[in-house]
Amino acid sequence: MHKYRYIVALFILLLPFGIMAQRSISRNSVPSDSAGIHKLVELIPDSLKPKVFKPDPMKSVWMGAIIPGYGQILNRMYWKLPIVYGGFLGCAYAITWNSGKYENYKTAYRDILQYQSDPYYKALMDKDISKASFVQIIPRGYKLGDVAIGTAADWAPKLKTKQDAFRRYRDLSMIVTVAYYALTLVDAYVDAQLYDFDISPDLSLRLQPTLINNRNDFQGTLGVQCSFSFK
Repeated sequence: MHKYRYIVALFILLLPFGIMAQRSISRNSVPSDSAGIHKLVELIPDSLKPKVFKPDPMKSVWMGAIIPGYGQILNRMYWKLPIVYGGFLGCAYAITWNSGKYENYKTAYRDILQYQSDPYYKALMDKDISKASFVQIIPRGYKLGDVAIGTAADWAPKLKTKQDAFRRYRDLSMIVTVAYYALTLVDAYVDAQLYDFDISPDLSLRLQPTLINNRNDFQGTLGVQCSFSFK
């Protein structure tokens, strides 16, 4: 009976040492630093690792060049699609409207020149002057012969001015469309490049005294050092 008591007492005395040894082994077997964690992650097969989405910048640019807006789709920036297609619709409307106005004034200007130089065409138009293109384009409430419009000789330079103006507007609309098209490609490329860029809201400013070395004087100058840290 005394023999078992000695064995139990010895077991109780050795139990703390066994627990300490087990803790030491567990700390040494499982790395606690980030390098050890990365090593453990590298041991996981690629098939079991979660796939991280990373868009290809060049693919986004080329596909966006072929299909406008497709670069934003590849970057998963779906909220930009209404902006992209809305801008293209606006540019298309501007080109169409200015082109229509330019064609109308160009036709009217050519017809009024023929009306002034061709007696046969003038006699034909005088039978029903309201069907002439240069009369149909006159603003509502006016007619050829009014003080604001004048005669055919007075109306012709005004038509020429309107024709040139809408031609410039049409060309400008085309230039804006090309520039907007290029902007969508730049946007797709930048989004793909900065997709995994970590923008942390934790921005801290630190002010501390410092000693500024002076080249002309062996003694330093006290100052204040300002530093920003991104976490």
